[in-house]
Order: sequence, then C-alpha cells, then structure tokens
Amino acid sequence: MFTMRFDMRTPDFGAPKADLYRAAIEMAAWGEENGCVALQVSEHHRSQDGYLPAPMILASAIAARTRTLPIQVAALIVPLHDPVALAEQMAVLDIISLGRVNFVVAIGYVPAEYAMFGREMKGRGQRLEESVRVMQRLFRGEEFEYEGRPVKVTPLPHTPGGPLLLMGGGIAVTARRAARLGLGMLAMGRDPDLETVYREACEAEGIEPGICINPTSGAPMSAFVARDPDEAWAKWGPHLLHDAQAYAEWMGNDIDATTKSIAGTVEELREEDGSYRIFSVEEAIAEVKKSGVLATQPLCGGMPIDYAWESLETIVQDVIPKVREPG
Repeated sequence: MFTMRFDMRTPDFGAPKADLYRAAIEMAAWGEENGCVALQVSEHHRSQDGYLPAPMILASAIAARTRTLPIQVAALIVPLHDPVALAEQMAVLDIISLGRVNFVVAIGYVPAEYAMFGREMKGRGQRLEESVRVMQRLFRGEEFEYEGRPVKVTPLPHTPGGPLLLMGGGIAVTARRAARLGLGMLAMGRDPDLETVYREACEAEGIEPGICINPTSGAPMSAFVARDPDEAWAKWGPHLLHDAQAYAEWMGNDIDATTKSIAGTVEELREEDGSYRIFSVEEAIAEVKKSGVLATQPLCGGMPIDYAWESLETIVQDVIPKVREPG
C-alpha cells in the first residue's frame, strides 16, 4: 500500500541525526508489519545537511531488523567507488538480506562529490559501464585481472549471478546503456518516450527487456497524509521545502526530474501539487486506488520523529482500511 524512502538529511532545524537513524530502522520494522511494500535508501556525499553517504550500512541495519521487506539502494553512484570493493559489500548485503536488496546504479551529477573522491566527471558513464561489467563477472565467481590486480569475490552473493541491478537516469543514452549491460531501468519521469527507447535498445542488443519504471510527470514521490492538511503544511512544510530546495540546487538548470521543484516558499511548494504532497485522508485513499501505492518519505528534511509517525499512522489507521474495503 505504501513505500518509504530515507535520505537522512539532518538540517540544523531538524531532528537530531541519531534519532533520525534510529527512527528509520524502527519505521522499517514497523512498516513491514503494517503495509509497507518496499523501502529505499539513497546516496550522496559532502552534503551540508548530512545526506546519507553510506547507504549499504543503513540497508544492512534495516535488513537485519526485517524479514521480507524489499530494500532498494537508489541511486548507488558507482563511479565514485572501486567496483571490486563495491561487489564485496553488495555480496555480503545480499547474503544478510537473503536477496531482498536491489541496486539502482547511476553516474551521479554533483561535481563536489567527484572532487571529494578525486574522480573526474568526464568519462563517468564509461567508468560506470566498466564497473558494472566487472561486478557482474565477480558475482559469477570469476577470477581475473582488473587494473593490474588479481581479483575475486568471496563469498559469492546469496542470489545466483548477483543482486538485481537497475540503471538509473532520465535520458536516452542511459536507456541504451541499460540495454548494453542487460539491466532494467528506473527513469526520472520527465521523458515519456524513454521506455520505448529502452525497449528498442534491448531489441537491438538481442535481449529481453527488464523492468522499466518511469514515473509520471508530477507524480507524488514524497507523500504525507494528515487529517488536517492545513495544519500539517504549517508544521511539516519547512522540512519538505528544505528537501526540495536542496535537490533543486544540486540539479541546477541542466537536470530535470519528476521530483524537481522550483518552489521558493512553503506556499509555492504546496501550490505546485507535484512531488511533495500532504494529502487529506480522502485524497490519499483516491491516490492509492489510482496508482496502487503511496510513495512516502517519512523523515523528509529532518522531519521531527513525532511528525513522521503521525503521517505513517494516519496511513495505516485511516487510509489502508478504506482502500481494502470491498467495492
């Protein structure tokens, strides 16, 4: 009925970071028992508000507290990492989770992150492809030489051939890259033709297309539910606005996504009626009936823990029972 995403931003006016991390783990365990169908953690580096830089550590903690909940690391900025070390971490996480973790691999778009790791932005697409091919070979148990090093991953992942990998991105070159690597695709929702490009590229490669998810433009990706939306916007709005503006600053004018906002105030963010939404109970019921799921970001912008629980519990107490009613 609903999904949860955690990026762990901790702005100065938000909840303490230790409380947020504990809450994310508790919410995952609670969500598994109360209608959460999937959970996502993200990766960015050198963010002033403490954005999650080590998603596989948090994913491991969540995997250890849950039994069946699918977990996605999205996106994993592969060119910032050594692919051999990355493959080892992914293999261990695959074992801990019994194959419940999948990964959206991407090139990233923030120059400061590349500077931090001494990487060049130029050529990062080629590095991503090379890294994925290296990881795919390692997941198959191959032993070979990479960059002058003899490499092999042990233990092998729980999932034969390695965990599910999806390509993240929003342009045609990304779709063609996914096809070359034999991956599924998680797009950014701004190009409605991207799935067609992906399927045609797979046909050209002689492979069956994988999963291709391309959100509808304007789809709510950071949703909350409140019995009184006006009161909720007053309390929660500054946290949603912080998150929206932080992403918009990273994306600049060159990157577009269904989650992108140009709002300068809480009122403008609400009026956009875009990715950041606070639904009434009735609106949330209609959204779930229409799309099948409510995409939530409970701790958005360092949301105080009690505010986050208020939204989640409203979903479970007021929305899900109505959606499940016959007729």
